[in-house]
Amino acid sequence: MQGKLTALGVARLKKPGMYGDGLGLWLQVTGKGAKSWIFRFTLRGRSREMGLGSAHTFTLAEARDRARECRKLTADGIDPIQVRRSKRQEAALEAAKAVTFRQCAEQYIAAHKAGWRSSVHAAQWPSSLANHVHPVIGDLPVQAIDTDLIMKVLEPIWTKRPETATRVRGRIELVLDWAATRGYRGKENPARWKGHLANLLPKRSKVQKVAHHPALPFKQVPALLIALTEQEAVAARALEFTILTAARSGEVMGARWSEIDLEAGIWTVPAGRMKAGVEHRVPLTAPAIAVLRAVQGLDRALVFPSVRRGRSISDKSLRTALDTAGGASVTVHGFRSSFRDWAGECTAFPRDLAEMALAHSVGDATERAYRRSDLFEKRRALMDAWAAYTGSDA
Repeated sequence: MQGKLTALGVARLKKPGMYGDGLGLWLQVTGKGAKSWIFRFTLRGRSREMGLGSAHTFTLAEARDRARECRKLTADGIDPIQVRRSKRQEAALEAAKAVTFRQCAEQYIAAHKAGWRSSVHAAQWPSSLANHVHPVIGDLPVQAIDTDLIMKVLEPIWTKRPETATRVRGRIELVLDWAATRGYRGKENPARWKGHLANLLPKRSKVQKVAHHPALPFKQVPALLIALTEQEAVAARALEFTILTAARSGEVMGARWSEIDLEAGIWTVPAGRMKAGVEHRVPLTAPAIAVLRAVQGLDRALVFPSVRRGRSISDKSLRTALDTAGGASVTVHGFRSSFRDWAGECTAFPRDLAEMALAHSVGDATERAYRRSDLFEKRRALMDAWAAYTGSDA
């Protein structure tokens, strides 16, 4: 039976408590005088409560109407709370129709780029989207992105540029996951690989064999270093430093003077800039220090600055320096292989020492846990031998 409450009684109630009107409708009065309508119901043996709004907003008659609609749903075995939640989600998605994929991508990049270790990685994100994604779906509502549209982006590049296509797919997936979390689209992600696109596209390994970075034979490294000394560009000095330290190009391009101790001959690359996320100390040989002296004073913060103030040199600059020195057929990253081949074929230094010089993980997790030293002085001897070799006429 309903009708235990009256409009006047509702207005006069001040004492905190729950006051029933009947048929599941209750008035809740809190200690601060706030009043709200509650609908209590039992569905599938479970008792639940659902707020129907403030008594200052909805009259008793309106609250009864709302409770009646809820009872109709429960009579059919439908949860009114779930129905309301679904309606709110639909309304949010409808409002999100104006939010484009491009806008979501820009917001994703802004939110995450501070956590990316490499400036190169940070630059690749927007450029890959601009080249391959935005022309197709960039200006479409993010809510409208479906499997057909994802395929329209990926199919033209999947077999021709599999590495790029794989990265693009992963970036689309991350942006769409971000959009779903923000409530701009449903949870289903049409860019996911497992159980979805894997059914429509061949595996990357099936369309292209894994290609290693072309490396210069170590016997030709001394001559190339001589050719680099004939160039005056900062990029040439950065490439010299990359070869002499056997470091990754990204670590060199982002090097800062705060990481360098010229007196001690140590370059400490912080964990945040290392691929493995672990701090790495690099022994600086006399030739490596000479390179640093040559660029000292160009910038207060960056060791190898770009001509554009406040920025480090780019991959393209290193590539140009390498091409000019006669290394058009090899890659900058390949010099790490040149160093590794030299250490294995021409020296008696232990294999693990060469791997540690390359900042590779050596041994299993247990072994690494018990190793307290980074064998720095032994690695210094190895790098001194490398510097002597590259400075010879071999």
